[in-house]
Amino acid sequence: MAFRPGRAYLRSMSTPDRPVAFRIDRPASDRAEAAARREAATARIRTETGIDEAMIDALVEGFYARVREDALIGPIFAERIHDWGPHLEQMKLFWSSVALSTGVYQGRPMPKHLPLPIDARHFDRWLEVFEATARELCPPEAAEHFIVRARRIAESLELGVANASGVLVGPGERYRRPETPWAPEAG
Repeated sequence: MAFRPGRAYLRSMSTPDRPVAFRIDRPASDRAEAAARREAATARIRTETGIDEAMIDALVEGFYARVREDALIGPIFAERIHDWGPHLEQMKLFWSSVALSTGVYQGRPMPKHLPLPIDARHFDRWLEVFEATARELCPPEAAEHFIVRARRIAESLELGVANASGVLVGPGERYRRPETPWAPEAG
């Protein structure tokens, strides 16, 4: 017999940007075991790196303060983010999930980045600013932990942006948006 979720179930699992047609819930014992594994992993990472919510808060606040002042990536953010409070709160949840495996972030970053006018230059600058901020604000073990994950994120997003632009990037290649050649104004 096939599993057929009721309409209320499907509505509760769907969001406007992410329809869910089917989901199998795991037994409570499996969910409890998964939660215990997540908590153990988070505790281990905290112990090994010293990362906690206060450090994530400082890193996110410090990084985005620098981003807003950056000549290359600052304008891209400024065009899209008018109220920084909610964005920073989402980024703190994101980095808690990424750095500590807490699972508190439930967003989908890829679709938000696909339409942006960005390429390898922007990802390189994002990483440069992020790495400098992490190394300045965090102990070495924590900074390295954040940086390794930031590099993976940047690579994944760059590949996604390239793919969405119809460009297949091969091993060792980087995505560069086509530039409009300069032409003199007709006068």
